[in-house]
Amino acid sequence: MAREPDARRGGPRPAAQPRAAGPAGADHDIIRPRIDALLAGVPRETLDRLEIYAERLIRWQGAINLVGPATLPELWRRHMLDSAQLLPLIGPVAGRRLVDLGSGAGFPGLVLAALADLDVHLVESDTRKAIFLRETARAMGIAVTVHAERIERLKPLDADLVSARALAPLDKLLEMAIPLARPDAVFWFLKGAQADAEIAAARTRWTMQVVCHRSMTDEGGVILEAKGLSRVQDRDQSR
Repeated sequence: MAREPDARRGGPRPAAQPRAAGPAGADHDIIRPRIDALLAGVPRETLDRLEIYAERLIRWQGAINLVGPATLPELWRRHMLDSAQLLPLIGPVAGRRLVDLGSGAGFPGLVLAALADLDVHLVESDTRKAIFLRETARAMGIAVTVHAERIERLKPLDADLVSARALAPLDKLLEMAIPLARPDAVFWFLKGAQADAEIAAARTRWTMQVVCHRSMTDEGGVILEAKGLSRVQDRDQSR
């Protein structure tokens, strides 16, 4: 039986198990080359960080419910590729600050930190998951800032980019994200089949420019790119 996490000792220590041969994730051999092709020019050593990530996630999964257990056989498609597909859409990122809301197991924020020269801030209020994020980033050899607190309690972070995955409806996401971001920030949210309805609901309170990019990993999924945000009431008062 996996032991409970212990923050004083650096997080969960699952019961020792024989290490499986090869990379973690049954779909690794199919999806790793797709990520490689998607991010042409990224050094192999950079992509290798994702294998460290996957192995640690599977080890910790026994102590913390990091991802849905049914998704583990498709870890590389459902989580790694799903996150990595953001990078070509975002474009040049060197030196920019990304704030990832409700990071959980680290998707997409920790994947993007592994692959690009970003100043990544991961926001996760669950202490055990925050410990996982810190220790996994350390094992991967990357620097990230983990905020183990609720989003609404954070001070402004002057984010250039804000991301979130499976966290909240768009209207609520914008309410949480805008105080943390620069006025010219771009918001990247991974959404499912209800994206159009969420956009329509959000437009009752926000003006914004939105582009929907088709997801590579989910037939009904989209990646919402939003910018130029302002509250409807602010727009009306300025007239």
